[in-house]
Amino acid sequence: VGAHFLETVVRRFDEVYNISTESKECDNLIAIVAHLYNFQVVHSVLIFDILKLLVGTFMEKDIELVLFVLRNVGFALRKDDALGLKELISEAQRKANDMGTKFKDQTRVRFMLETMLALKNNDMRKIPGYDPEPVERLRKLQRTLIHSIAGGSDLKLRVSLENILKAEQVGRWWIVGSSWSGAPMISKQDETTAKQSDAQGQFSHKVLELARKQRMNTEVRRNIFCVLMTSEDYLDAFEKLLRMGLKDKQEREIVHVLVDCCLQEKSFNAFYAVLGEKFCSQDRRFQMTFQFCLWDKFKELSNLPSSAFTNLVQLLTRFLQRKCLSLSILKVIEFGELDKPTVRLLRQVLTKLLKETEPEEIASIFGRISGIPKLGMLREGLKLFISHFLLKNSQSHRPTEHATLLQERAQVATKAMETKDAKLKL
Repeated sequence: VGAHFLETVVRRFDEVYNISTESKECDNLIAIVAHLYNFQVVHSVLIFDILKLLVGTFMEKDIELVLFVLRNVGFALRKDDALGLKELISEAQRKANDMGTKFKDQTRVRFMLETMLALKNNDMRKIPGYDPEPVERLRKLQRTLIHSIAGGSDLKLRVSLENILKAEQVGRWWIVGSSWSGAPMISKQDETTAKQSDAQGQFSHKVLELARKQRMNTEVRRNIFCVLMTSEDYLDAFEKLLRMGLKDKQEREIVHVLVDCCLQEKSFNAFYAVLGEKFCSQDRRFQMTFQFCLWDKFKELSNLPSSAFTNLVQLLTRFLQRKCLSLSILKVIEFGELDKPTVRLLRQVLTKLLKETEPEEIASIFGRISGIPKLGMLREGLKLFISHFLLKNSQSHRPTEHATLLQERAQVATKAMETKDAKLKL
């Protein structure tokens, strides 16, 4: 619906713009396009294309329209693509210098340049009549409505002005199921433009190539990987992944791709841990998927490269510290038949956990597995491991203060595991 509506409005704008008329129709059409951008229907690419067109012609009507667009969406454009806005401002300044004497009313040009400068410097006070409040209120309302249905992937249509105006010849790649219908291409040059736009419509060729190298072999995995690689921050990634509207088995792929990406980094990247935390706090089903995914990794410890092993230790410790996962995740480990990689993993995770966590937190983390009859074997295994592999080892290899600190924290952990057990016996 959004794509068809956008195409109709932009085509009508193109028709009205090319007929010099005194009516306000052109202003209203450009207002609709600007607000479609405000409400996340269309990407900033189209707005920049329209602004470049207006600055390129640079008549009095164009200056009025540029001012109108910048007053409505200028700060959003600055946030989305500061470099693009900077280039546009430079082009407008150059054009104003070249054609300065042509205009009878110089104040309008000067006012436009001052507005652009205020945008560049992020100074809202210098733009008269600028009030973001009504739009912001509606955007908040829109966000609640979109989250409640969580439908589709990233909703913004990344389509250029040229793509829309030449849609009849090169097809509407931005509408799902509306690929090129067989109409003759305009020219070879247009064909390459359309193909490039198609590739950029979702993700760049570079990112897709990276996905292929990382063996993201299904469409869902590729899309999740590309979202992770192209997101601004963990919240951006979280929202985009939720908006993909994946269900059941497909949704579980988010966790698998996230853990795989984390382990393949050369050094630990906390982005994956924070994003994982966000998913765990969102729903318990993500906690369960992380648990099963990490259990699979425990089986492959001997085959993991050293960097992946270190990243796994960091990720697991972080999840335990933040209480995304409980120590019960270690219940699958057979403490009576430990091999070298498992001993190494447990030693690194427990040492890190005891050394880098405050005593109160340690008591809380280890206390979570106390008093649960099913976890009796795990508690005994952990106590034995801490006394035999951690404390004995630390006394012989580490400086005295490290050994003392570890010993104190180990006592806190052991006591926390026994607390509810003692109550149950009483």
